[in-house]
Formats: sequence, structure tokens, C-alpha cells
Amino acid sequence: MEAGCDEVGRGCLCGPVVAAAVILPAQYANALINDSKKLTKTNRESLILEIKSNAIAWAVAEASVEEIDTINILHASFLAMNRAIEGLIIQPEHLLIDGNRFNTHLPYSYSCVIKGDENFASIAAASILAKVYRDHLMAEYAKTYPGYGWESNAGYPTKRHRDGIRTLGLTPIHRKHFKHLPDEISL
Repeated sequence: MEAGCDEVGRGCLCGPVVAAAVILPAQYANALINDSKKLTKTNRESLILEIKSNAIAWAVAEASVEEIDTINILHASFLAMNRAIEGLIIQPEHLLIDGNRFNTHLPYSYSCVIKGDENFASIAAASILAKVYRDHLMAEYAKTYPGYGWESNAGYPTKRHRDGIRTLGLTPIHRKHFKHLPDEISL
């Protein structure tokens, strides 16, 4: 049994990095399940119940801003992935990891697959769960910290977000060691 795993939020200026792990039935197929970045928000939202109700197991986990700032975004991504895998109610025999690198303390074999979310339904399903979870989380943060556009940019370095940093400053959920902050912002 294989679990697909993917993360979202690595390129964001704020908020946690979120990962999901999904085990789908061996013969499961749904033509709509694809890389979350290639789906509309409406399609992603409509697939959540489909994925959760058909998956053998699924889990979503995060690594906090403090963890990102302490161990760096790459290792925090691995941490979130490991947490998601550990959260599965049924443990897999093998992991399918989206991307070209992974590090784990877990006792499972794994394969790193570049563009795995385009080629494996379980990775695509994980991508969708993680993205929808993180998008909702950032929309909630936008209510507490208005003016950065997180309800639409999810914390990515859009012009609106960078302009918000220039005028409003950094919030407690901004990553302090991120290299893409506006030049005028001194950390």
C-alpha cells in the first residue's frame, strides 16, 4: 500500500508549511484529481469530500513559522510531511513523495517523483487536501491581519502582500528568515 505525500506553502512569506498524505484504493480513479495548482478553487473545494470519503486513509499536518525560521523551509517541509504520514490511521508500506528530495525517520521506503502530483492520484489528492487546508487557514489569518491580501494570495509574495508589508510591517506569522521580503524591510 502506497501513500502519496505533498506539501504547500514553501514559497510563501508567512504562515505554516502544510503537508498531506493520502492512501487511495489500488483501482481508484477520478479524472478530476490533478495537481492542485492546475485546478480552480471551486474544483479543489468540490474534490475534498470526494478524496476524504474514498481514501483508505488521509492526514494533514503543518510545520509552524517558528519551526520554519529555526530549521529552514526545506526541513520544515520534510517535518510537515513526516507528521502527515504519521497521522495516517493506516500506515503505508511505501511513500510516493512529490519532488526530488525527502528526509525521514520513518521506517518506510520512498520514491521521490518530480511532478508526482501530475502522475499519481494519491500525490495529487494530497496536494489538493494540503492546498485547501492552507488556503482556508490563511483566509482566517487575513481576518486577524487585514491588508496583506491573504484571503486571495494565501501568503505568497504578490504585489499586494509586499505592499502590505511595506505599509503595515511584519506580523507574528511572517517568516523572519525568508529571502523574498521587500528590500526595504530590514529584519
